[in-house]
Amino acid sequence: MENGRAEKAPAEAAQAVVFDLGGVLLDWNPRHLYRKLFGGDEQAMEAFLADVCTQEWNRRQDAGRSFAEGAALLKAAHPEKAALIDAFGARFDEMVAGPIAGSVEILAELYMRGTPLYALTNWSTETYASVPTRFPFLAWFRGVVVSGEAKVIKPDPRIYHLLSERFGLEPRTTVYIDDGVHNVDVGRALGFIAIHYTTPSALRRELARLRLL
Repeated sequence: MENGRAEKAPAEAAQAVVFDLGGVLLDWNPRHLYRKLFGGDEQAMEAFLADVCTQEWNRRQDAGRSFAEGAALLKAAHPEKAALIDAFGARFDEMVAGPIAGSVEILAELYMRGTPLYALTNWSTETYASVPTRFPFLAWFRGVVVSGEAKVIKPDPRIYHLLSERFGLEPRTTVYIDDGVHNVDVGRALGFIAIHYTTPSALRRELARLRLL
């Protein structure tokens, strides 16, 4: 695979498109919040995100653990950082800077063409609740699987099977777009037309190749 390109052209025409959200349609990054909380001290911020509120810790919330439980565990080990830890859940919205414009334009074009659209996202149910209100274009999806509700996260194959079963999707005719390489690899192994998202322009080229744009 090169520049996000799907491994090979599908034998059958693509009939539906599944988007990841964070990193594809929404600019999510904890640094958007923590740069403010650390006053621009990049070194201290990066140490905090590497050693305290780590990616793996956050994935547990994505898998269904409450932020209250996750924060309590961290505060027991790092009581001096309690306020910073609590901010991860309480100010989560500030980590989502906004839409990724070029990608949302592609989503809009697919929607206007009547393409069946779905989403598969690793996201806590607690923090996802406000997202559809902030970003009305998420209403264009015919269905969304949120990992926190499913209690399983990508790249576990079970969440892909849930997506297919819940919405009646046939992987061999369904395009799956994600910025996570491992997520894409599993999607492809399960038969999806999988695209590794890198940039809006690369995604546009790939969807045009698949005759969706």
